[in-house]
Formats: sequence, C-alpha cells, structure tokens
Amino acid sequence: MKRKVAVEGTLNDVKGYLQEKGYEVEELNNQNNNLNNYDAIIITGQDSNVLGMEKAVTKSPIITARGQSAEEIYKQIENRMK
Repeated sequence: MKRKVAVEGTLNDVKGYLQEKGYEVEELNNQNNNLNNYDAIIITGQDSNVLGMEKAVTKSPIITARGQSAEEIYKQIENRMK
C-alpha cells in the first residue's frame, strides 16, 4: 500500500519528488476532511493558519517546507515513519 501525503498547492517540486519516491500525493485544500488519513502533511510555512489548520487536530506529522529541499522533506517523512 502506498503511503499517502497531503501537500500544500504551491509546493510542486515537493509533490513531484514524493511521487517519484512512490508516495500517493494529494493537494492540501479545504476538501481534506480527515487529516489523519495521511502519513504526513506538508505546508509552506508562509501562513501559520493555512486553511484553518492552526485549529486542526491530527495525529499525522505536519512538516513545514520553508527553507528545505524536497529531498530533506522526504527524509523527514521517512524518519518519522520508522
């Protein structure tokens, strides 16, 4: 079963890289009802309350992409899933 991540819309390089690594990637938007369905959630970090997520409760790790390469984000996801 593929691992599934939600990625904020503007992070196209991250989306592509994670897809190449075998992840199922969905765009993070207001339609994502259950954030716990994802192995990780990647946000830009530009807005601390993106899509109302400041109040969101999830067991899935939320990774801020600001200042990180797609490879660094991938490594963080892999490390958190061990």
